[in-house]
Amino acid sequence: MTDKNGKSEDVTAVGSRVRIAVPGADVSVTSTGVVIEDYADMVIDRGSVGRDWAPVHRWAIALDDGRLIFANDEDLAATD
Repeated sequence: MTDKNGKSEDVTAVGSRVRIAVPGADVSVTSTGVVIEDYADMVIDRGSVGRDWAPVHRWAIALDDGRLIFANDEDLAATD
């Protein structure tokens, strides 16, 4: 999640608990987890590589159910 200046809000940082909608076969499920890595330096514009598949996502999240997923700022919400 970013503020209006494009900087990360404190709520999304390594160690933060977050909520994310995880896509499934038939329906999306909301899950919670912990941010374990920030790949902000590695995120590149899709147009610069000449493809729109396999995009790099900014955040690595360890879900509470044991899965590891990757997401972008707009995919996350802070947990209460």
